[in-house]
Amino acid sequence: MSIIKAFPIFEEKELTSLDSYDPLKAIRIQKVWKKGLKGKGITIAVLDTGIDISHPEFNGRIVGGANFTDEDDANFSNFKDYNGHGTHVAGIISTNNLKETTSVAPEANLFIGKILDKDGTGTVENLINAIYYAINWRGKNNEKVRALCLSLGTKEKHKGLYEAVKYATTLGVPIISASGNDRKGDINSEDLRYPSSYNESIQVGAMDKNFNLASFSNINENMDLLAPGVGITSTFLDGKYKSMSGTSMASPFVAGVTAIIIQQIEAELGRELTGSELYAQLIKHTKKNKYPFKVEGNGMLTLENFQQ
Repeated sequence: MSIIKAFPIFEEKELTSLDSYDPLKAIRIQKVWKKGLKGKGITIAVLDTGIDISHPEFNGRIVGGANFTDEDDANFSNFKDYNGHGTHVAGIISTNNLKETTSVAPEANLFIGKILDKDGTGTVENLINAIYYAINWRGKNNEKVRALCLSLGTKEKHKGLYEAVKYATTLGVPIISASGNDRKGDINSEDLRYPSSYNESIQVGAMDKNFNLASFSNINENMDLLAPGVGITSTFLDGKYKSMSGTSMASPFVAGVTAIIIQQIEAELGRELTGSELYAQLIKHTKKNKYPFKVEGNGMLTLENFQQ
């Protein structure tokens, strides 16, 4: 049985109010919101440790979910979070913004797949099952998952996981994955985690508050882009908020922007985007920095040139 884990996160502090740093301003998202684009009607799946279901920030945002772990007597319909990682990740994608949390697409829907336990550990087999389930799931109003956010990984390649990632991609549902937080060397190092390092995944690394590569962010030849991943304020257990750092925080930024892109472009086209079209639209919203491709891929996430 192969093991998969939530990527270790660097906890900053528990918060009662926001830091002065605002990563939403860093990616220039306010101008997009002013155009009425907040991911409305788009469902993003978060496959992680579950979610704080009773958190007021998620009231009306969660449209479905499932538990693939043994917690709560393996109750399939109970995807409660006992770790906090999944709650933090989900909050970066979509919340009600009651306290102006870091929520990229505050009108997007959330599907929650609980595949990791209270220790942030699960099996690759459960992840595979969750990917297939999420892609084929339909909500009571015929909602369906349009992208999957995975802030987790394993060091080992796994044929079944690769097949699941390819299956999602062929259906136009991108797998948006964190690159991992293991880097200890310089930018010549290479750290592979899966599923992020599969070419079919959208691999996201973390940038810091100064738009530099975060010191912990893994890099390799399959990098796609960087997003904010240091000092990110989001939801936490028991209705609280916390500031955390990690590539785990960077991937939901990309997932949230993906929801906004789908909302905008599909309204114009009158049809669903293919996987390659969606990826091309996402990469339009990056900006090269000073790093080689293996470090930043196509560049830093930014919406400064976003056009409606």
